[in-house]
This record gives sequence, C-alpha cells and structure tokens, in this order.
Amino acid sequence: MVMAAGLGTRMRPLTDDRPKALVEVNGRALLDWTLDALARAGVSDAVVNIHHFAERMRAHLAAREGAPRIHVSDETDQLLETGGGLVKAAPLLGGDPVFVANIDAFWVDEKGAELARLADGFDAGTMDFRLLLARKGNLLGLEGPGDFAMDAQGRLQRFRDAPAGAEPLFYAGVQVMHPRVLEGWPCEPFSTNRIWDVALAQGRVTGQVMDAFWMHVGDPQTHREVENRLRSQA
Repeated sequence: MVMAAGLGTRMRPLTDDRPKALVEVNGRALLDWTLDALARAGVSDAVVNIHHFAERMRAHLAAREGAPRIHVSDETDQLLETGGGLVKAAPLLGGDPVFVANIDAFWVDEKGAELARLADGFDAGTMDFRLLLARKGNLLGLEGPGDFAMDAQGRLQRFRDAPAGAEPLFYAGVQVMHPRVLEGWPCEPFSTNRIWDVALAQGRVTGQVMDAFWMHVGDPQTHREVENRLRSQA
C-alpha cells in the first residue's frame, strides 16, 4: 500500500500544479521512487490511494511500466488520512501481511535491501506491525525528541513513555502490517496512530533500525537538500 493521497501543503510551491506524490527528485517522481523500491523487494501488486489531482495521478500510474501492478483506492470524494485510507483499501490488500509506505520516505540502499530485511523480520504470530526506523544521527528532514524506543526483544513503545536513557528512534515511513488489524475500524478520516496504540499496548509492534541514511522529503528546503545529497553521491 502506497499512501499517496495527501495534499502536500508543506511542499508548496512544488505542489501548486501537482500532488506531492508527483514531485520529482532528480527527475523522478517520489511515487516512482517508492514503487520501484517495493518492486526490488519482490512486491508484485501495489495499492495506491489518490485524492489530490486524482486524474493526473491516474494518468501517471497508467503510464508506468513493469512491476508492481497497480490498483487504485479512490479517495476523490473524501480524504481519509492514513488510518481511514487503509480501511478503505482493505478489500484490495488481501489477508496476508503488506508493506505500507509513505511517498516522502527516501533512502538509497547501501547494505542490502532495507524493505526485504523489514519483511524477513516480520512474524505474523507475534506481530501486527514491524516499523522501519532511523537513528537521530542518520537522517535528514526530521527533528524532535524521537517517535519510539526499542527494547532488547525489538518491541517498540512511544519514546515519551520510554525509560531514561533510551535511544530515540524515528519512524522512517515504511511498515509491514497485518491487515487483520483493520477489522472493526471505521472508513472515516483518522490516523494510523490510533491502530498502532492498540498494538503497542499489546506488545505487538516491533521495529528494524535501518542501515541506510534516511531522508524525509517534507518541504522545499529538504527537497533541495535531498537532491544535493544524491548528486554528491553520484
């Protein structure tokens, strides 16, 4: 599942004439960077939700070639946020664990495919979510105290609830989710944080700290910084 329905207001003026998903980094849309990363991890089918500039999104997706095969979850009538967007897309997702990826999460694999490692570590018997995480000194585009802390077994808790001295970890915009967690939730606007909180309380959320340098493309400034970093590595 690729979360691509957002308005991208913080990316203006880059989003004055396009959705955030179609903002380009080094000549390639953020959406395509995400779909290509999923394809490298072995994903054959991807659900993409659309809302803003919906027809332009449909045209772009129709013109793509190669994997993954695209299925559209249409939120044109109502933007459902992350949680509601997943609930609406549930019939398209099937019953097996799936990747859920934000289009503003960006990295270049350095020591193996991060998404493949994330999937390999998911245990459907003991986990509902497995989150990709970045360390404070290994990222660009996010500040603050951190989102999560991890215990010795890899289980997560909110960083605000962590014991003193815990390492702050930031959500890197990709997770593996078992679709069973969507049962009973309403098809209305709400954040995935509400579903996470239920699973966190049950000890069923784990994390994987990524090796690659992670970048959050959240506004024009970080967009420029990401492009500059990629050019310097070319």
